[in-house]
This record gives sequence, C-alpha cells and structure tokens, in this order.
Amino acid sequence: MAGGRARLPPRWFVVTAWHVHRRIVKASGGRKGLWAPRPKKWGALRLTTVGRQSGEPRSVILGYYEDGPNLVSMAMNGWGAAEPAWWLNLQADPKAVVELAGGIRREVLGRAAVGEERDRLWQRWRELDQNLDDYAARRPQETAVVVLEPRAVAE
Repeated sequence: MAGGRARLPPRWFVVTAWHVHRRIVKASGGRKGLWAPRPKKWGALRLTTVGRQSGEPRSVILGYYEDGPNLVSMAMNGWGAAEPAWWLNLQADPKAVVELAGGIRREVLGRAAVGEERDRLWQRWRELDQNLDDYAARRPQETAVVVLEPRAVAE
C-alpha cells in the first residue's frame, strides 16, 4: 500500500456529508441520493441492518459495485480506525435489506470476501478508485470487502 498520498477532507466534513446524504435519501424516499454503478464509477445504495445492541433497524448509504448477482462494498469508516457499525451489525446478523436507485429493494446476506475472491474484488475497487490503497493504509487493520448476496425471501 502506498500510504498517505491521497488528499482527504477532514473527518468532521466526511461525517457531516454522510448525515446530509442520508437525509436527502430519506426525504426523497430514495429518489435522490442513490445511483446505479456505471462503467468506471461506483454506485450508492442504502443498506439497512439490525442493530446488534438495539435490535432496531439501522440504515447507512454505501458505495458499491455489482459482481454478477452480488453487490460489493468496503467496510471503511470514513478512513477512521474503527470498524463501521453497519459492518459490525452484519457480522452479528448477516440478514439485511438494500435499496437501490429506482426504488429497487433486495433482501441480502452480508459476508466478508476472503482469499482470491477478496483479491479479485479489491482489484475491481482499485479500478474504480485509484486512491483506494492510500485510503486503506490509513486504517490500522485490513479493510473488509463486503459481499451482499441475494437471499431467498422465505429465509
């Protein structure tokens, strides 16, 4: 990893942007703020997990791309050291719901990619974001590549 070359906004700015983005998505009923991935561009989805401590629904906006039927995201907490709460929630209960652009909802199971799959998916993210390795180098632990797989509704 190259480490530290990518310029990043201050953490307070990143956190503020997250809150504003989430409010836009909520206020518009998902009509604004979510977009599908395009060639060489990632998309934005809303992931709803069950809070591991509260048991309440918890929603977050994430960048993603498609890998066949799966959606792939990164468990980065704004380049902060802590694991994001949504990832901890998925580890406790992998069942979740994603909302995509156009009002599409999918029930998914979340898991970490490992081994060759992780390497392949990381490389794809690197193609979408040339600063990925620099961002990841700011974190004290390996960044999980999260796969959101479709699940049968009857589960």
